[in-house]
Amino acid sequence: MAAKITAITVQKRNPQRVNVYLDGEFAFGLAKVVAAWLQVGQELDEKAIARLREADAHEQAFQRALHYLNYRPRTEAELRRYLQKRGLDEALIESTLDRLRELKLIDDAAFAQRWVESRNTFRPRGRRALRAELRQKGLDEDLIGQALAQVDEEALAYQAAQKALRRYRGLAWPEFRRKLSAYLARRGFPYAVVQEVVTRVWAEVSPLSPSAPAEDIPDNEESPWTE
Repeated sequence: MAAKITAITVQKRNPQRVNVYLDGEFAFGLAKVVAAWLQVGQELDEKAIARLREADAHEQAFQRALHYLNYRPRTEAELRRYLQKRGLDEALIESTLDRLRELKLIDDAAFAQRWVESRNTFRPRGRRALRAELRQKGLDEDLIGQALAQVDEEALAYQAAQKALRRYRGLAWPEFRRKLSAYLARRGFPYAVVQEVVTRVWAEVSPLSPSAPAEDIPDNEESPWTE
């Protein structure tokens, strides 16, 4: 049985939504964009009402996703987890992600590339650390591999060492080597790269000692990479 729309009013708390009244009584709320074609006097049957409610559910999911994306770019996996926590069913989540992909609002390949570029500029990391971070974001291994393909670990390790140098300048070689090596190791740089960069930086900051002492890391000293 059809019901007649007797009023459409803007919600006080959310001006982007309206309240729809059927036969003089409140029936349901809708996003403005979903209710755009409705008008007072129009009749709605049960199927039309069901379609409106479904369209509104999709629009609300889309707006939730946009709100989450406003803070920073996200991966598909992050958005999926966010929407799941809010109780949305999988079909609705998939349709929302499809819409975001079509609008180029999510792009995992671009996200991975931008993440690596940002890290390289502001907080240099080795491939190991970058890979772990991108895995936490739920990215596919192939996309991670593509994003890391051009990473120059030696250049980045040197850049990271320069940022941290003020902490260790003036230390004797054994302490300098130990602390700077540990610092670079925590940032995911491999042993060979760390050894090379630490020696290079020491030569630059200690002009009276152009090269590091020959003993380097004693056999009985624990490496920063020891589990």
